[in-house]
Amino acid sequence: MGLTGGIIQDAAFLLCVAVLVRPLGVYMANVFERKRTPLDRLLRPLETAIHRAAGVDPESEMTWSEYATAFIAFSLVGTLLAYGLLRLQRFFPWYDSSQITTPMTPSLAFNTALSFSTTTTWQAYPGETTMSYWSQTVALAAQNFLAGAAGLSIGVAFIRGLTREKSGGLGNFWADLVRPALWVLLPLSLVGAAFLVWQGVPVNVHPYARVETLEGVPQIIPGGPVAPFEIIKNLGTNGGGFFNANGSHPYETPTPLANFVLLLAIACLPAAFTHTFGRMTNRPRQGWLLFWVMAAIFAAGLATCRRAEAAGSPALRKAGLEHSANLEGKEVRFGLDGSVLAAVTTSNGATGSSNSSNDSYTALGGMVLLVNMLLGEIAFGGLGTGLISLLLVGFLGLFAAGLMVGKTPEYAGKTIGVTEMKLVTLYMLAAPLAILIPSALAACVPAGLAGLTTNKGPHAFTEILFAFTSCFANNGQAFAGLSTNSGFYNVATAIVLMIGRFGLTVPALALGGRFAAQGRRPQTAGTLPTDSFPFAFLLVATALVVGALTYFPALCLGPIAEQLGK
Repeated sequence: MGLTGGIIQDAAFLLCVAVLVRPLGVYMANVFERKRTPLDRLLRPLETAIHRAAGVDPESEMTWSEYATAFIAFSLVGTLLAYGLLRLQRFFPWYDSSQITTPMTPSLAFNTALSFSTTTTWQAYPGETTMSYWSQTVALAAQNFLAGAAGLSIGVAFIRGLTREKSGGLGNFWADLVRPALWVLLPLSLVGAAFLVWQGVPVNVHPYARVETLEGVPQIIPGGPVAPFEIIKNLGTNGGGFFNANGSHPYETPTPLANFVLLLAIACLPAAFTHTFGRMTNRPRQGWLLFWVMAAIFAAGLATCRRAEAAGSPALRKAGLEHSANLEGKEVRFGLDGSVLAAVTTSNGATGSSNSSNDSYTALGGMVLLVNMLLGEIAFGGLGTGLISLLLVGFLGLFAAGLMVGKTPEYAGKTIGVTEMKLVTLYMLAAPLAILIPSALAACVPAGLAGLTTNKGPHAFTEILFAFTSCFANNGQAFAGLSTNSGFYNVATAIVLMIGRFGLTVPALALGGRFAAQGRRPQTAGTLPTDSFPFAFLLVATALVVGALTYFPALCLGPIAEQLGK
């Protein structure tokens, strides 16, 4: 596509995201505030029926601890149901034992079920040889819907904490779960699936086709209900591939247009959630500031990754073997530009979908993807969770700035005191503890080193660090040179992805509960405006400084050492 074409594509992508922010943000705010929407006549009777069947009173308020308990219980029940379906998949329809050849061991089934119920969709298996059509649709795609809706519910509960005064409740989790599933994810998935079918993505339950290539070599081609699976995995910021090749498979992403639209599906809802935040808090300028901070971080990562891939491998260039762009592992249908846009979008968006091989990126290009996740996926991150991560980084910056001038920091009229900062600190410490300790352990013990089947040295360490970072960030991307379908990695990554989902949700909800119980302090001349450029600068600077202090030594052992040829 060339430099100019790549810049045009990136600009068009960000422009489309920006255009969608207001209408989608307004719509989601109306959904969660129970205001009128065009779909009410169709969906309200269905919502009422679901509430009655489940025994849910949507007007019943939950404290933050009750909300967190319901969220965790829902996720764990979903995990157990998915685990049972995976373990028993041979007894359900569309199971072909001649093609499903990867053993569904207890550790793999549990890791996969937990992965999908936490929106991580970490996949230690090839879909074609491990999952039946039934498992892909009923066990996994259903979790893409439900886990994505649960993430949005957490984000809305946190926003309510900032809007309420002297309140003990954050809403009702069960009622909040139903609304995004019916009003947001379902209609967008129906439209998106129809678009993908038009683009050539299959929807069938046909047996695997046996064909002969032009070279006379026999080949097995799987089918399946791919289109509905593909759209919700991106809308729900899940990302698990129907096929092992994920987004680079022509049945998942057949055209550049489909690639572009699927990437929009990843970014549009998290980006629009900033406007939902602005409307629900009656602070639209703050919502727009958060969006533009996200866009700036996204654009910086995109530019850095593209430049690194366009420059090619430093080691090969130094040896006189390569003087062009790094096209290794890139999908030829999308080229370097389409592949880099997808890699940066998915690494920022808590979505493990990929249309190229992350393991084949240059050291600097791969580090961009890694850093996007290490920073908490604060640029168009997961549904609800990305906004929370960005806000908590802002709270940390406000607290540090308050210490410098001797003033208690505030945000949206809420005081960020000692107890609030303890919760913010707990949220911030979860990542390094859950990423660095398992990475160090895996790099030392034989069971961890056994997964390194392709590379050694700094790149091998990057593969391990990337794996645990991806699991904690509930992202699911991987450097494929690390083989993780083993007892050690199935258990270790399962523990990390639970911390990434529940270890962050609980302190975030507790913080929301603290804010809801407070009154609202009036803004004074000494209050730092949080809808201004100084706050935006403080937000970005805090994210970069904290990230560097926490992860720079690990990055030096991995991608930086590799970039320098060590």
